[in-house]
Amino acid sequence: MDASVLFLFIPTFFLVSISPGMCMTLALTLGMSVGVRRTMYMMIGELLGVAIVAIAAVLGVAAIMLQFPLLCTLLKLLGGAYLTYIAIQMWRSKGNMAVSLDIQQKTDTSRVTLFSQGLLTAIANPKGWAFMISLLPPFISAEHSFWLQLISLVMIILCSEFICMMIYATGGKTLGLLLSNGRNVKRVNRISALLMFAVAIWLLVDTF
Repeated sequence: MDASVLFLFIPTFFLVSISPGMCMTLALTLGMSVGVRRTMYMMIGELLGVAIVAIAAVLGVAAIMLQFPLLCTLLKLLGGAYLTYIAIQMWRSKGNMAVSLDIQQKTDTSRVTLFSQGLLTAIANPKGWAFMISLLPPFISAEHSFWLQLISLVMIILCSEFICMMIYATGGKTLGLLLSNGRNVKRVNRISALLMFAVAIWLLVDTF
């Protein structure tokens, strides 16, 4: 895998991960209510779910592309268009992703429950599927080993997700207060939007 591709993929997915969403909000609330140590069980389940989504998305798209090579070009165009749309939506965001601080104490915080909660949240997250389908396949090159690239990208994704969840879980009330401010969330969204747009431009240029 080219170093330039990694330099573009790593910060892009990190900003996708760090943006407030279902999994990060869950890490924040559990970190504040049951502690970081017990939240780790949820994180394990979430990471497994993310890996399943990433691999399934890439294998599904790859299988179609092998039978219909022209879809590779179409996928890049659609991926670029989708990322442009997401970038515009994130840029226009007015803090509607702000995290709520109304935390309810969970009555069942067993290890199995926390693990299942993380796993199901990751698999059932529609935005996670959309990002994996649009982001991952264009970064895989036919000139290099498919499985080596897939494993490398999935490992980068899991490391990014784990780091971000630990930031949320250990941030506690300070991070919660920060993200409950619409202006701060708006800044994060706009930084993510710029990088998303840069990736979209790269996909379009690479296609032609």
